[in-house]
Amino acid sequence: MAYWLVKSEPDVFSWDDLVKAGKSGTAWTGVRNHGAKLHLMAMKKGERVLYYHSNADKAVVGIAEVVTTAYPDPTAESGPWVSPDIRAVEKLKTPVALADAKHDPALKDMVLVNNTRLSVQPVSEAEWKHVAKLGGVKA
Repeated sequence: MAYWLVKSEPDVFSWDDLVKAGKSGTAWTGVRNHGAKLHLMAMKKGERVLYYHSNADKAVVGIAEVVTTAYPDPTAESGPWVSPDIRAVEKLKTPVALADAKHDPALKDMVLVNNTRLSVQPVSEAEWKHVAKLGGVKA
């Protein structure tokens, strides 16, 4: 199983918005970066996703799950853009801030720490378990 991280601006689509989408989840649309698109295409049903609030909070705030694999992004006017569906699974008891992750030796190689601009990124199993532990939830 692979693990992922997706980023969203909380004033555009927050963790609470993902929770409101319910069990069926919502399309993860609007990604217009080819590197991030390749990660969306690699996501498989049932894989877990760290949900990161960018800009204001700059923290991992929840755990989501891939509900459907990538299909053509319905918001794209043209181009090869894709969108999987994701749903909320569990809110972290303690958000894991980017500032803290940058000072954590266990997360020194995490893509989030080294490439904060990429909106969809892979997460190693060790990073996944460590972030879950920091967030106060079971991995």
